[in-house]
Amino acid sequence: MSGLHMRSWWVMASLLLLAGCATRPINPPITQTDPGAGYRFETRQARDRNQENLVILAFSGGGTRAAAFSYGVLEFLRRTEVVGPQGHKVRLLDAVDVITGVSGGSFTALAYGLYGDKLFDDYEQRFLKRDVQGEIIARTFSPSNWGKLGATGWGRSELAAELYDEILFNGATFGDLNRGKGPLILASATDISTGSRFVFNQRVFDVVCSDLNAVRLSRAAAASSAVPVVLSPVTINNYGGTCQSIPPSWVKPFLDSDNPPRPAARAIRSLKAEQTFRDSVHRPYLHLVDGGISDNVGMRAVLDSLEILEALHDAGLPSPIDSARRIIVISVNSLSSPPTNWDASEAPPGTVDILLKAAGTPIDAFSYEAVELLRDTAARWQTLRRIRNSAAYAANKDPAVAAALRVPEAEIYAIDVSFPLLKDKAELDYLNQQPTSFVLPPEAVDRLRAAAGTIIMDSPEFKRLLKDVGARVVAAPPATGSPATVH
Repeated sequence: MSGLHMRSWWVMASLLLLAGCATRPINPPITQTDPGAGYRFETRQARDRNQENLVILAFSGGGTRAAAFSYGVLEFLRRTEVVGPQGHKVRLLDAVDVITGVSGGSFTALAYGLYGDKLFDDYEQRFLKRDVQGEIIARTFSPSNWGKLGATGWGRSELAAELYDEILFNGATFGDLNRGKGPLILASATDISTGSRFVFNQRVFDVVCSDLNAVRLSRAAAASSAVPVVLSPVTINNYGGTCQSIPPSWVKPFLDSDNPPRPAARAIRSLKAEQTFRDSVHRPYLHLVDGGISDNVGMRAVLDSLEILEALHDAGLPSPIDSARRIIVISVNSLSSPPTNWDASEAPPGTVDILLKAAGTPIDAFSYEAVELLRDTAARWQTLRRIRNSAAYAANKDPAVAAALRVPEAEIYAIDVSFPLLKDKAELDYLNQQPTSFVLPPEAVDRLRAAAGTIIMDSPEFKRLLKDVGARVVAAPPATGSPATVH
């Protein structure tokens, strides 16, 4: 190559690098918090006319596998109508109050919160059946992005967030969600310094003295799915301690007392972990990675809320969900368990396999335990209410016994939607083979969507719910792309 051409090449390369320089988006500070404003549970609850039923969907992590499986749940709830005792028809989807999303599940949750029913027009083409992973890799190796990737605080996850904005979120922020009428969407990531959950709602952003309404949904999705090493952390500015922060009234008993209401050990630990964000002097930045590290099924927020409800009820204090008669939790867990042949060989598995297994085993264990903890809570509340309402207790009332039997009136319905509940073993084997990545064959996407509805319809807990509310399914057409049509 001649000297002239060499110099020209370097000039072009330098221009590309300079053109690519970028700074990460900065979440803006606030000087005063308002517990009655912003994107949080209390403000969404005030808009809900039906305070008796609290319906929560919990979407797990798992890349496109999780996004497609959780989308299948939304499709089922959308096409399923029930009629109640008074003859009123309602779509099950319209009854949803809260959706928690982790990693892959956060994309479906945030996109539904943003678009509502419009999501069903093109979510498959825009995201589920797209090689998102390949596009991120291509952008990473494109010379036009090298300058950006070299900027402080601007890594591969910011590059991914740009892509998510272009193909799915169109620049939308949490302010757009706040103005909408849909359910509260709680996407979560993990604070890599402490290992604690970081939930994108205004209550947490009050602690960091920042305005969540200005934060783009694409960055929340990028943080929630930032798999360590593969993707970079998403960094947000922490202004904790610089604003006049007023915590919600229900939080104060757990933080301002040496003897907080019990039982709420896990919830108190979560609340205290959030309070560490107030130290912006020593922690001016928070680095967020995949939410699956701290909660792969999006259930910690649900379990913490139930602990808080029970503790406040036991202490005779008001809670945000006192009026709920039924708490319906649909846990959508796309955890796959592909079989291995490691034990058939004398040679042990390789280093990469061991690392993946070692990292995934604790996460998978809690995924199982979370649903069981929810069921245990439901069974305990039910048993104590039964004892309290028994004739034997009515005849021999004792104040000490009455205190021990003080539990919320709400009935909990724990509807588990996970692969092992499929009765079709061939379909179970197929779904278990799908990897945790952001690209899947179209057939796999369709079969994941169809499986979600099949599992819910077969769920004994779902059938118990319909019986208890005196409702029956009047419209539930088969899902497009069901296993029968794609084989």
